[in-house]
Amino acid sequence: EALVVSGGCCGSDHKQYVIGGWAWAWWCVSQAQRLPLEIMTVVCQCEDIETIEGVPVYVTGVAQVKVMTDLELLAVACEQFLGKSVMETKSVVLQTLEGHLRAILGTLTVEAIYQDRDQFAQLVREVAAPDVGRMGIEILSFTIKVNQILTSQI
Repeated sequence: EALVVSGGCCGSDHKQYVIGGWAWAWWCVSQAQRLPLEIMTVVCQCEDIETIEGVPVYVTGVAQVKVMTDLELLAVACEQFLGKSVMETKSVVLQTLEGHLRAILGTLTVEAIYQDRDQFAQLVREVAAPDVGRMGIEILSFTIKVNQILTSQI
């Protein structure tokens, strides 16, 4: 986990970021908060999304994400997620990934989704990475878990 120590004498706005270590925090004038750096599994389920051909599909993607430990990016992640639970962090990442997954599904054919799942997953990862990166989050992996054509509406 990352430890963020803020505050200090005379209203200082300096923050100290410590990964896997310790830091001094003065009882009355400093605040110490923790940000988990663990890998989070995010499951994206997109139901009844129409492909470019108008065929509704059901796709489930599984992403492994984590907070980046580069100090500049850690500061960004702290700005976004410090004080929030892991579930709240996962929810923000989930909404972003689902949006990109839906957008990409609308540009592909059913054959393209089925024939090259790895390329499809890589495309989602490449498109979503800059957005979650601006939140201080890194996509470690993204895979397509389940693909179905909803034949009841064809």
